[in-house]
Amino acid sequence: MNGVPILQLPLNVDLSGFVQMLRRLQVAHRVTEEHGEQVLWVDQARAEEVRRLYEAHPEGDADTQDLPLTAQPDAMVRPGLGEQLRTSKVTAFVLLACLIVAGLTSLGENLATMRWLTFLDFRVAGDYLYFTPLDTSLQAHQWWRLFTPMLLHFSVLHLAMNGVWYWELGRRIEWRQGPFSLLGLTLVFALVSNVVQYLFSGPTLFGGLSGVLYGLLGHLWIYQRLAPHPLYRMPRGVLVMMLAWLVLCLTGVMSVIGFGAIANGAHVGGLLVGCLSGLLGGALARRKLTA
Repeated sequence: MNGVPILQLPLNVDLSGFVQMLRRLQVAHRVTEEHGEQVLWVDQARAEEVRRLYEAHPEGDADTQDLPLTAQPDAMVRPGLGEQLRTSKVTAFVLLACLIVAGLTSLGENLATMRWLTFLDFRVAGDYLYFTPLDTSLQAHQWWRLFTPMLLHFSVLHLAMNGVWYWELGRRIEWRQGPFSLLGLTLVFALVSNVVQYLFSGPTLFGGLSGVLYGLLGHLWIYQRLAPHPLYRMPRGVLVMMLAWLVLCLTGVMSVIGFGAIANGAHVGGLLVGCLSGLLGGALARRKLTA
């Protein structure tokens, strides 16, 4: 079933009542955010009658038994991969960059290539790594080092887990707040989580999107509490699971049982700055809705 957009409305228009009515009528639909507007998609065969239904009952307060729209179970309208990629360009770009870097660095095995993307430059002497001080790199205008550790991954599992979660969380922000917001948040979360990890662990090798992921999680969590939206509604189990994982990693248990070194500083730093951005962004969105 191919969905078509039938309504394009400002973000401050409350569609929740109408959407609930569509659910009662068992009409397949979905709501996305594109270019600063919320878009309602339905099956092409029902586009005209759903549009007329909205014109008559925008609040969704009609008795469904009195409506001419027939209640027929439909499969939920789900966008294809091509459509998702078109509306998730920044999300896809970051994941593609991670894949390219994983190939170029052989997932951390190619130290000669990896050293150009690490937070601290280093040289190899025998079995030891000798790190260059951060201020030396910054004086050489190597500012990219503050951000690029997020692209480094050290195993297929590491890359796959981070990639799946970035795809899931990043798309939500890109659809609701736009691609530039996601890009900006990703860079800010990478910067803060990398700096906190460096302060926490000192001169060591670290990398991955996990600090950014905890930033996205914190952003979605707090933003949704202040300015609820269907796109930002996640099962409570997701939040509990990721916070439980954070606590387990902080105890050191995961490293002991063989998960290797965990970038706890990046996780905590990312989560805190994500909560802060969610607080600010959610408060601004709530103010617009009530203005």
